[in-house]
Amino acid sequence: QVPLVESGGGLVQPGGSLRLSCAVSGFTLDNYAIGWFRQAPGKEREGVSCIRISDGSTYYPDSVKGRFTISRDGAKDTVYLQMNSLKPEDSAVYYCAAGEGTYCTGSPYGMDYWGKGTLVTVSS
Repeated sequence: QVPLVESGGGLVQPGGSLRLSCAVSGFTLDNYAIGWFRQAPGKEREGVSCIRISDGSTYYPDSVKGRFTISRDGAKDTVYLQMNSLKPEDSAVYYCAAGEGTYCTGSPYGMDYWGKGTLVTVSS
């Protein structure tokens, strides 16, 4: 069983919004960092958001700061990525990942579990 399952991707027009969900199963989040990463064709995987559950600290790169927001619903063991003011360059497969004891740096290293990804396409 894959412990992380993403959903919520799709086609959206530039300027639009999407909310991605990452459902977690099989482990408790308390000692984990949950990150969202994306990978476009021909590009490296990059971190776009991260939350460290134990202290609530977050990370956003400049490319998405002010447009993306990460949050957690503890009752549902789900982490969300709200994406607003989407741009064509945001198009990619988005993955969520979990790292035990990891700090949020935007790096994929240190992440122990990965979901299979959900595709986001921003186009008119």
